[in-house]
Amino acid sequence: MLSDTTRSRLVLAVLVAVALVLLVVDARPGSDPVTSIARNGGELVFAPTAAGVGLVSGPFTRVYEGLSAGPEAADRITELEEANAELESELQAARLDGHRAEKLDDMLHLSGRGAYEVVAAQAVTRTTARGYAHTATLDIGTDSGVEPDMTVVNGDGLVGRVTDAGPRTATVKLATDVNSSVGARLEASRKIGAITGGSVPGGPDADMTLELFDMEAPIDQGDRVVTLGSLEGAPFVPGVPIGTVDEVQVAPGALSRIARITPAVDFSALDVVGVVVKGPAEDPRDSVLPPESDPEGDQ
Repeated sequence: MLSDTTRSRLVLAVLVAVALVLLVVDARPGSDPVTSIARNGGELVFAPTAAGVGLVSGPFTRVYEGLSAGPEAADRITELEEANAELESELQAARLDGHRAEKLDDMLHLSGRGAYEVVAAQAVTRTTARGYAHTATLDIGTDSGVEPDMTVVNGDGLVGRVTDAGPRTATVKLATDVNSSVGARLEASRKIGAITGGSVPGGPDADMTLELFDMEAPIDQGDRVVTLGSLEGAPFVPGVPIGTVDEVQVAPGALSRIARITPAVDFSALDVVGVVVKGPAEDPRDSVLPPESDPEGDQ
């Protein structure tokens, strides 16, 4: 740093005087030789000083510009984040709509094969401390022709039956409920029995259990089961897929054979369902069952 001496003060005074002279000269109109020489000389003297000042003040100017642009940048970032969240929400809704469209298509195919007249609905299941409750609420009711003791299906098979219906909602007892009982029939042998929700006393743990009345009836793992059908189709229409035999048990002294059933429907992911408001004129037999998969895995 320069020391505060008489010489430095003299130099500073001279520079100030020269600067004033240059300002006066620069303000004069025209481009006479004297004025041009003075201007050029001033640039040679003060250019290094101006450059130094620019180097020192430059970072502060940029910092100031950054600070002044900060609120606008923050607002823009917030705006972009909100737009991104909205796009993600729309994409999720599109995916959900696509998923529901597929489920609706599957359900309509099943009802078409069985000649069931159905009304589409969305099912909402409740969760409890022990898992999913064995009832579901539909977003349609008597205003849509829904009544108690109507069969409820989805694109995979039997969901349950309507137990209560209001004008715009209905309650469904799922086929996995321990108090649910459905007349059933084996696909191959056409032997009949009853499907109950959960396990039966002495039987294996299960979501569904088939009790086959004929002790001599052939039954094997992988056999498929459909609804037998009720009188006038209430509460169950015939031919709806229920599930597949997973394990067979013969209890000593029992009067029937018991089998654990893997449900055709994923009850933990219910969404689009159909209430059968009118059953088929004839028993569709096994025509509602999907084609069996090739055990060899051939394409």
